[in-house]
Amino acid sequence: MDTMHAVRAHRRGGPEVLVHEVAPRPVLAAGEVLVEVRSASVTRGELDWDATWTDSFDGSGAPRLPVVPSKEVSGVVAALGPGVTEWHVGDEVFGLIPFTRDGAAAEFTAVPAAVLAARPAALDHDRTAALPLAGLTAWQGLVVHGGLRVGTRVLVHGGAGGVGSIAVQVAAALGASVTATAGAGTADFVRGLGADRVVDHRAERFEDLVEDMDLVLDTVGGVTQERSWRVLRPGGLLVSVVAPPDADREGGRFFVVEPDRAGLEALARMADAGTLVPRVERVLPLTRTAEAYEALETGHRRGKLVLRVA
Repeated sequence: MDTMHAVRAHRRGGPEVLVHEVAPRPVLAAGEVLVEVRSASVTRGELDWDATWTDSFDGSGAPRLPVVPSKEVSGVVAALGPGVTEWHVGDEVFGLIPFTRDGAAAEFTAVPAAVLAARPAALDHDRTAALPLAGLTAWQGLVVHGGLRVGTRVLVHGGAGGVGSIAVQVAAALGASVTATAGAGTADFVRGLGADRVVDHRAERFEDLVEDMDLVLDTVGGVTQERSWRVLRPGGLLVSVVAPPDADREGGRFFVVEPDRAGLEALARMADAGTLVPRVERVLPLTRTAEAYEALETGHRRGKLVLRVA
């Protein structure tokens, strides 16, 4: 049986249950691609998701143990499963692995061919691995659910955060008028991403300064989400990636990001055009995966933590 090095958990828990070990190499089913992983990215809260440990989002499905974490991958196609025709061995690809499947903290991972896209030429594997989850969340929130287009007036909450920093870049690249909330210490950073205006969420009340927004992208939730209704124009949309907006109000939407090749391709085009640059704060080897997940629980980050596998 072919083997590989992987990080796995044999029981549910936090970073302390992750073990670097020799594991069986994935066996491909129809429609799958074996990706030789170059880089993978880790996400805060991933080890708390029911989907990480079971075959359902709500935890009602069958347990999956042992599991391999990390849902963002950049690598090279190593083998093709039955029926796969759109990829060739040696193609460089990236993608968001479906949440109820094993992830990319391993030398090899099996991924549905349909959710992969060609790696952007302008980015190395480390930066590419930092893009899928935050990038697709921003893309789907702004474009798919928010209908953003040239001239849209959008408020992005948490403009310095993982999703927010990508959202500011995407919105600006698509010709929107971008306002973002952020701390004073990150205001220049967010302006550099393409925001036309930055509101210091600690010193100022954004609803006193912002009005007639077509779209609010909420990456914060709580009272920030509730206060956001005041800045929307009639018919405007509030799209949240945190929690469902008040069901009694019109124009509120909540979604969970989904793997999506078309979205990845759009993000790759922006990266290759130089209008989208994912930030990487730190790169760690696969053997230090548990340390990476531990680091996610402390402090605010300006970029992703990436595992360099190859």
